[in-house]
Amino acid sequence: MRDYTKLESWQRSHQLTLKIYLASKTFPKEEIFGLTSQMRRSSSSVPTNIAEGCGRNTNPQTRHFFDIALGSLSELQYQILLSKDLNYIPESLALKLLAEANEVRRMIYAYHQKLK
Repeated sequence: MRDYTKLESWQRSHQLTLKIYLASKTFPKEEIFGLTSQMRRSSSSVPTNIAEGCGRNTNPQTRHFFDIALGSLSELQYQILLSKDLNYIPESLALKLLAEANEVRRMIYAYHQKLK
């Protein structure tokens, strides 16, 4: 069993989740059960799946949850773009969030590759 809190990919994805929660606070009220909820769920799914993967006993099981984390990150990246295009967040913030998501993706993928 691995300590997920020591992984930089978990730490950075947790910070990204906090940024998404903050950014989505300003979304229109009619999005509370739509895009706001979707972004919060996909962003929190990334560190959640890293944590769950680290709690598994075999590398293939761990890799499976890191795969899910990567999928959730892809969802989030689209939702950030959509938020920008709907003018819910400024382009400058969207670019920062997308850059952070890309960095998290790189870290998750690198760790995922080590588990082969």
